[in-house]
Amino acid sequence: MRDKLTILVVDDSSDMQELIKRQLEAKGYYVLSVCSVVEAISFLEEGNIDVLITDLNMPEIHGEQLVRYSAEHFPELPVLVITGYPEVDTAVNVMKFGAFEYLIKPFSEDDLLDSIEKIIVIKGENVFQEINTEGYEDYYGIIGSSTKMRHLFAIIDRAKDTSATILISGESGTGKELVARAVHYSGKTSSKPFVSVNCGAIPDQLIESELFGHVKGSFTGAISNKVGFFEAANGGTLFLDEISNTTLELQAKLLRAIQEKEITPVGSIKNVKIDVRIIAATNIDVKKMVDQGKFREDLFYRLNVISIDIPPLRDRNNDLNRLIEYFVGKYSKEYGKKRLSFARGVLQILEKYTWPGNVRELENFIQRLIIMTDGKIQIRQIPDYMKEKISNKSELELLSLREVEKIHIQKILTYTNNNKSEAAKILGIDRKTLRERLK
Repeated sequence: MRDKLTILVVDDSSDMQELIKRQLEAKGYYVLSVCSVVEAISFLEEGNIDVLITDLNMPEIHGEQLVRYSAEHFPELPVLVITGYPEVDTAVNVMKFGAFEYLIKPFSEDDLLDSIEKIIVIKGENVFQEINTEGYEDYYGIIGSSTKMRHLFAIIDRAKDTSATILISGESGTGKELVARAVHYSGKTSSKPFVSVNCGAIPDQLIESELFGHVKGSFTGAISNKVGFFEAANGGTLFLDEISNTTLELQAKLLRAIQEKEITPVGSIKNVKIDVRIIAATNIDVKKMVDQGKFREDLFYRLNVISIDIPPLRDRNNDLNRLIEYFVGKYSKEYGKKRLSFARGVLQILEKYTWPGNVRELENFIQRLIIMTDGKIQIRQIPDYMKEKISNKSELELLSLREVEKIHIQKILTYTNNNKSEAAKILGIDRKTLRERLK
């Protein structure tokens, strides 16, 4: 693996090329620079470019065409766009066509390096460095050791010390605020404020005041000045849960606050500078809302610099038993009760249940069992709706390892239409081993 990131800078200004090159090389990056799209494509075709930085307004061929070309021919290549002629439509277009970040000239050295750092966070597993994800079982309050959760922890580890905005998505009950807190408290801002706001729980007529604050007399009931959540979180993290519930009008003001790093309290004519990291969360597909005109496209791209998708509990392999053990211990201690045990067959029922309410549903279920039960949990104490997946008694019987292996191989062969090469590949064994198993 190369120890230096190779960056290609495309700008028709030799002074800008030299400035960017000097700043990046001082941080240990290897930098190539050209003044036209045609020259840039030649370098891209040769390979070994890890990040592309391009201006937009260039003679002959516009930089937007290079962004499109890169997205079509090198979809894994991250692109940083720089321009001295900022337009919202242009920003949205280039990000839609594949740009990862957008900088407006003149920008500071810190802005440039921060943007490169964001790209490393997003694409790091492909272009720069690897992270050891072994051994994560309790990561800042998040329980899990499955492959998907280790991947989640790795993303948090990469994102924790950047100022990049994050959009967390996941079903209800998966622990979106827990992930946001893990990002904050595992990073360099851990000593700063973490402010959580449920955007869906605040009435539309009050949410602007709650977020940005207000001055005395700005509306009926404003009897004194009020500091909003943005100012309260200054220097730290503002977590905007259920961001999809905000109005288009408020979304425009959020976009301005994020881009300009300043807010205007309700009723005030003075802007207030802020330094806040934004983490937003939703259990709705915001991209679909954008297509339906219910969510601003420019805000979506601004929030979605780093995307964290939390897997549902049903997709987390062996995490269920670990979580059950954790919650049993937690609530047994809290209520001063003896630890529960489970009768034969109970855990199989819980493993087959799909947990539509995810970890929150599991936690509430275990808490209720601790309160209502003494000793061993019997199958009759499990709600009927959880037993629907259990079709007959034989499914509850414990199987030998040989029987489990036989059933699994049969399922894979059915899935591949008896294609043994494909089945062996899925099973992670060679064809010879599969033939021996089949015998």
